[in-house]
Amino acid sequence: MKRPKLKKASKRMSCHKRYKIQKKVREHHRKLRKEAKKRGHKKPRKDPGVPNSAPFKEALLREAELRKQQLEELKQQQKLDRQKEQERKRKLEASPDVVPSHGESVAEEFGQGKAKKAKLAKQNPKKLYCQELKKVLEAADVVLEVLDARDPLGCRCPQVEEAIVQGGQKLVLVLNKSDLVPKENLENWLHCLERELPTVVFRAATHLRDKGKAMKVKKKAAPYRSAVCFGKEGLLKMLRGLQETCGKAICVGVVGFPNVGKSSVINSLTREQSCAVGVSMGLTRNMQAVPLDKQITLLDSPSFIVSPMNPAAALAMRSPASIEVLKPVEAASAILGQADARQVVLKYTVPEYTSPLEFFTLLARRRGLHQKGGSPHVESAAKLLWSEWTGALGYHCLPPPSWACPPHLAERTVAAMKLGFDAEELRRNNAQSIQAIRGSRLATSLLFQSWGLTNGIIEETDIAEDLPREHRDKDDPDCHQEGVDGEEAQEESPAACPAEGGALAMEPPASESGQGGQTGARVAQPLSPAKPTGGDDDYDFSTDYV
Repeated sequence: MKRPKLKKASKRMSCHKRYKIQKKVREHHRKLRKEAKKRGHKKPRKDPGVPNSAPFKEALLREAELRKQQLEELKQQQKLDRQKEQERKRKLEASPDVVPSHGESVAEEFGQGKAKKAKLAKQNPKKLYCQELKKVLEAADVVLEVLDARDPLGCRCPQVEEAIVQGGQKLVLVLNKSDLVPKENLENWLHCLERELPTVVFRAATHLRDKGKAMKVKKKAAPYRSAVCFGKEGLLKMLRGLQETCGKAICVGVVGFPNVGKSSVINSLTREQSCAVGVSMGLTRNMQAVPLDKQITLLDSPSFIVSPMNPAAALAMRSPASIEVLKPVEAASAILGQADARQVVLKYTVPEYTSPLEFFTLLARRRGLHQKGGSPHVESAAKLLWSEWTGALGYHCLPPPSWACPPHLAERTVAAMKLGFDAEELRRNNAQSIQAIRGSRLATSLLFQSWGLTNGIIEETDIAEDLPREHRDKDDPDCHQEGVDGEEAQEESPAACPAEGGALAMEPPASESGQGGQTGARVAQPLSPAKPTGGDDDYDFSTDYV
């Protein structure tokens, strides 16, 4: 029987099946893209280049071409060095008795020393801060020293001001965060600072649109965030007047201690997020040039490095947490010793306390900060207090009753600094800014005792090398004890324990010791957390009561 001829199967399929296959393929591709995104493999974006409307386009293109050439030269030099190293190794393997020449040994030592210096620079960022600050001071024609209006005197660094005076640049004081102090206190400080240097009242805008993106409006924003900037017009008029007086393009350096708002001032003037800002300290680590217009360029700088010879409160509030070893209990205790005890009790709604440790225990119970087992977490309460006082908490310092100019600001220097400024227009702009700013009330603002000018470090040689943790503990075990373990650490004050540089902290000036004697004496209270004494109200969760 003849076998029937079999037909080939048809490749046609129903629409339902075809659409289902296409859907499965799309889901598979989507899954692969998500996994690649998690691993960090992103599609490289094409460089859009510099638009024609961008200022300084030719200079930017020249800089990019110069950087490209430098990278090519560096690659070629590295390639030649590798080839030389390989030839030298081959010669040594071929004839092991041959001693390397003096030039090769010197080159080896030089290369090792260079690598060692680079390693030390990576380990100690304070030296990088000093290098970048020097670049800003050398390149700037006008320097804006940003001060925190809550403590203007504690934000001034005499070493940096003296370097600016010796360099011949103009120095202008900018009172930022003016909305966190009462208006009466702001006017008193402005009257005090205007005697020395030109001063501008400022309140930076903290809610700005990203560069090249539209601003996203949130329904519930933080209470201290605002899109309105005060003092910008007066500061811009002053800078443009100085530029017209100089008759050339000028660079304006913005300097100051951590968290005073240097980058926020630049963002407010440019009305864009040109510089990175945040709650944490020490975000700016390198000099950054931001063009304001064709004639004015703003230079953002890293913060000043605080000298270890300052009082404990200055070290606690003016040291970047990212480059300093933060001890929350000691730092918060030093801050608490400079504040008025009654107002602190009313602010945090806790009972009266006799020591910082007792206050942190009460605050931890009040805010629900507990350790495993139910005991209050003293260190978390100290961190909370420190973050609030270095953040957006409203407090104020009283200006000194009789204040003389610092030694680096002589009468001739003060007169030279005020040349080229319209004093009447500056005073009028400051009055308008104070009138428009909605400051805090004097009754609710906390009183803080200022310690005076804060000493800083400019030279890299003055920065002590950071020892590893184990070496520091061996050299000085008493100052690195944990507060929970020993009772001897409770008897030491924050000024008695050396700071990171190894020197003792200085006592507050004599002019400040008269104000609030009880608050000044509170600095010598115990700083380290200790185990709470057994009382009737205490309950030990680790014990099984039957």
